[in-house]
Amino acid sequence: MLAAVLTSAAVHKYYVAVFMMEQVPEKKELQITARIFIDDLDKVLSDKNKKQFFLCTKKEVADADKYINQYVTEKLQVKVNGTVKPLKILGRETEDDILILYITAEAKGKIKTLEVRNTMLFDAYPEQQNIINTKIDGNKKSLLLTNDNPQDILHY
Repeated sequence: MLAAVLTSAAVHKYYVAVFMMEQVPEKKELQITARIFIDDLDKVLSDKNKKQFFLCTKKEVADADKYINQYVTEKLQVKVNGTVKPLKILGRETEDDILILYITAEAKGKIKTLEVRNTMLFDAYPEQQNIINTKIDGNKKSLLLTNDNPQDILHY
Protein backbone atom coordinates (compact mmCIF):
# COMPACT_ATOMS: atom_id res chain seq x y z
CA MET A 1 0.00 0.00 0.00
CA LEU A 2 2.81 2.44 0.84
CA ALA A 3 4.35 1.86 -2.57
CA ALA A 4 1.03 2.85 -4.12
CA VAL A 5 0.98 6.02 -2.03
CA LEU A 6 4.52 6.94 -3.07
CA THR A 7 4.08 6.24 -6.77
CA SER A 8 0.77 7.97 -7.24
CA ALA A 9 1.12 10.57 -9.97
CA ALA A 10 -2.10 12.26 -8.86
CA VAL A 11 -2.25 14.98 -6.23
CA HIS A 12 -1.68 13.22 -2.95
CA LYS A 13 -3.24 13.85 0.42
CA TYR A 14 -0.85 11.67 2.40
CA TYR A 15 2.22 13.35 3.82
CA VAL A 16 4.71 10.52 3.91
CA ALA A 17 8.40 10.22 3.10
CA VAL A 18 10.34 6.96 3.21
CA PHE A 19 14.00 6.61 4.17
CA MET A 20 15.96 3.37 3.71
CA MET A 21 19.15 3.07 5.78
CA GLU A 22 21.45 0.17 5.10
CA GLN A 23 24.91 -0.50 6.45
CA VAL A 24 27.50 -1.47 3.84
CA PRO A 25 30.39 -2.84 5.96
CA GLU A 26 32.91 -3.09 3.10
CA LYS A 27 32.46 0.65 2.44
CA LYS A 28 32.28 1.45 6.17
CA GLU A 29 29.18 3.51 5.59
CA LEU A 30 25.47 3.79 6.10
CA GLN A 31 23.74 4.29 2.76
CA ILE A 32 20.51 6.29 2.96
CA THR A 33 17.94 6.56 0.21
CA ALA A 34 15.23 9.17 0.81
CA ARG A 35 11.99 9.16 -1.21
CA ILE A 36 10.12 12.46 -0.87
CA PHE A 37 7.24 13.96 -2.81
CA ILE A 38 8.70 16.69 -5.03
CA ASP A 39 5.85 19.14 -4.45
CA ASP A 40 6.17 18.83 -0.66
CA LEU A 41 9.91 19.53 -0.68
CA ASP A 42 9.42 22.35 -3.19
CA LYS A 43 6.84 24.00 -0.91
CA VAL A 44 9.04 23.70 2.17
CA LEU A 45 12.09 25.14 0.41
CA SER A 46 10.07 27.94 -1.20
CA ASP A 47 8.40 28.91 2.09
CA LYS A 48 11.66 28.78 4.03
CA ASN A 49 13.74 30.73 1.51
CA LYS A 50 11.07 33.10 0.16
CA LYS A 51 11.66 32.14 -3.46
CA GLN A 52 10.30 29.63 -5.96
CA PHE A 53 12.44 26.55 -6.68
CA PHE A 54 10.42 24.72 -9.38
CA LEU A 55 12.17 21.48 -8.35
CA CYS A 56 12.64 18.87 -11.05
CA THR A 57 11.30 21.09 -13.83
CA LYS A 58 12.97 23.00 -16.65
CA LYS A 59 12.56 26.16 -14.55
CA GLU A 60 14.42 24.76 -11.50
CA VAL A 61 16.70 27.37 -9.93
CA ALA A 62 20.41 26.87 -10.58
CA ASP A 63 21.41 26.49 -6.91
CA ALA A 64 18.58 24.14 -5.88
CA ASP A 65 21.01 21.39 -4.83
CA LYS A 66 22.64 23.74 -2.32
CA TYR A 67 19.27 24.44 -0.68
CA ILE A 68 18.20 20.79 -0.73
CA ASN A 69 21.49 19.70 0.86
CA GLN A 70 21.27 22.42 3.51
CA TYR A 71 17.68 21.45 4.35
CA VAL A 72 18.45 17.73 4.57
CA THR A 73 21.47 18.20 6.84
CA GLU A 74 19.45 20.56 9.04
CA LYS A 75 16.42 18.25 9.37
CA LEU A 76 17.94 14.75 9.34
CA GLN A 77 20.34 13.61 12.05
CA VAL A 78 21.80 10.13 12.38
CA LYS A 79 23.68 8.84 15.41
CA VAL A 80 25.58 5.57 15.13
CA ASN A 81 26.44 4.06 18.52
CA GLY A 82 25.70 7.43 20.16
CA THR A 83 27.85 9.54 17.82
CA VAL A 84 26.35 12.04 15.37
CA LYS A 85 27.53 11.24 11.85
CA PRO A 86 27.86 13.99 9.23
CA LEU A 87 25.71 13.34 6.18
CA LYS A 88 27.02 13.51 2.64
CA ILE A 89 24.45 14.02 -0.10
CA LEU A 90 25.72 12.19 -3.18
CA GLY A 91 23.00 13.07 -5.65
CA ARG A 92 19.38 12.85 -6.64
CA GLU A 93 17.01 11.62 -9.29
CA THR A 94 13.28 11.68 -9.92
CA GLU A 95 10.76 8.92 -10.36
CA ASP A 96 7.29 10.18 -11.31
CA ASP A 97 6.43 12.71 -8.57
CA ILE A 98 9.08 11.45 -6.13
CA LEU A 99 12.52 12.93 -5.50
CA ILE A 100 15.05 10.26 -4.56
CA LEU A 101 18.05 11.48 -2.60
CA TYR A 102 21.20 9.40 -2.11
CA ILE A 103 22.99 10.09 1.17
CA THR A 104 25.83 8.43 3.08
CA ALA A 105 27.19 8.59 6.62
CA GLU A 106 30.27 6.95 8.08
CA ALA A 107 29.52 3.66 9.88
CA LYS A 108 32.66 1.76 10.81
CA GLY A 109 32.40 -1.45 12.79
CA LYS A 110 29.35 -3.05 14.32
CA ILE A 111 26.28 -0.87 14.72
CA LYS A 112 24.73 -1.49 18.12
CA THR A 113 22.40 1.52 18.13
CA LEU A 114 21.03 3.72 15.38
CA GLU A 115 19.30 6.89 16.52
CA VAL A 116 17.43 8.94 13.95
CA ARG A 117 15.96 12.42 14.25
CA ASN A 118 13.99 13.35 11.15
CA THR A 119 11.90 16.53 11.05
CA MET A 120 11.83 16.86 7.27
CA LEU A 121 8.64 18.52 6.00
CA PHE A 122 7.20 18.93 9.53
CA ASP A 123 7.50 22.73 9.16
CA ALA A 124 4.97 22.74 6.29
CA TYR A 125 2.91 19.65 7.10
CA PRO A 126 2.21 18.93 10.79
CA GLU A 127 0.66 15.58 9.79
CA GLN A 128 3.85 14.51 7.94
CA GLN A 129 5.12 11.00 8.69
CA ASN A 130 8.69 9.91 8.00
CA ILE A 131 9.14 6.16 7.78
CA ILE A 132 12.64 4.89 8.48
CA ASN A 133 13.39 1.37 7.25
CA THR A 134 16.75 -0.06 8.22
CA LYS A 135 18.84 -3.07 7.37
CA ILE A 136 21.78 -3.48 9.70
CA ASP A 137 23.80 -6.70 9.79
CA GLY A 138 20.91 -8.53 8.12
CA ASN A 139 18.36 -7.25 10.67
CA LYS A 140 15.43 -5.25 9.32
CA LYS A 141 13.77 -2.76 11.65
CA SER A 142 11.60 0.31 11.12
CA LEU A 143 10.63 3.56 12.80
CA LEU A 144 7.70 5.89 12.27
CA LEU A 145 8.69 9.48 13.06
CA THR A 146 6.04 12.17 13.40
CA ASN A 147 5.74 15.74 14.61
CA ASP A 148 4.91 14.38 18.09
CA ASN A 149 7.74 11.80 17.94
CA PRO A 150 10.51 13.12 15.66
CA GLN A 151 13.28 10.98 17.09
CA ASP A 152 13.77 7.35 18.09
CA ILE A 153 16.48 4.74 18.57
CA LEU A 154 16.90 1.19 17.30
CA HIS A 155 19.02 -1.46 19.02
CA TYR A 156 20.76 -4.25 17.08
